[in-house]
Amino acid sequence: MRIASFNINGIKARLPRLIEWLEETRPTVACLQEIKSQDESFSADAFEKIGYKAIWHGQKGFNGVAILADGVQPIEAQRTLPGDPEDLHARYIEADVNGVRVACIYLPNGNPQPGPKFDYKLAWMERLRARMAELWALEIPCAVVGDFNVIPEDKDVWSPAAMASDALMQPESRAAYRRLLAAGWTDALDTLNPRGGVWTFWDYQAGAWQRDHGFRIDHLLLSPELADRLTAAGVDKEYRGREKASDHAPVWVEIADIP
Repeated sequence: MRIASFNINGIKARLPRLIEWLEETRPTVACLQEIKSQDESFSADAFEKIGYKAIWHGQKGFNGVAILADGVQPIEAQRTLPGDPEDLHARYIEADVNGVRVACIYLPNGNPQPGPKFDYKLAWMERLRARMAELWALEIPCAVVGDFNVIPEDKDVWSPAAMASDALMQPESRAAYRRLLAAGWTDALDTLNPRGGVWTFWDYQAGAWQRDHGFRIDHLLLSPELADRLTAAGVDKEYRGREKASDHAPVWVEIADIP
């Protein structure tokens, strides 16, 4: 079973690239972030044509998340992150697919920091920790994947000095991320690439892609029930270099079959 995550940075603008990736790599589950599409204009028909069924949580022009599954209908388990009824951002959706609970997240960026956007980021991460504790208590195979907008360690960025003032790698952001892992979740990419140097994002500006000035902010966190079956994890880096690409590359894990 391959579970993948892809911040597509606008599904309408990048639909050909997205379809291309799905057909060429065929993940069992594909979690999308920043679809930037209202619910009624989501491209469900395009995915149906290539055998994927979908659920989604959209928002006009911003945010938006979706879960696609190959040949089966994802069964929605949760829409929106609990804990703040006034938070209307489309940043979270959760579904059951083939016996696995998959949560797709688009965590707030938090810039500029300090300020209300950074405060919102940290509060969102605490709400996420609470939800992950609930998922843990279910004792089911579970993956929480997506764009976390956190660079966990210096080894996860091409230049720590260049990003030192960014909300993505502030001590508070990193500490909040460590608290997620401390509850017993496994960061799949980090576990299989302990020396770092693995990027998932390259900015459009300043030739970042051409100079490989990237960093890792797209993560795949696995519950013990899945971590025990982790066989591989990686980044589909080449898709970042294609025409009209997202500024993120897809990330994925391979999980041995669950009996």
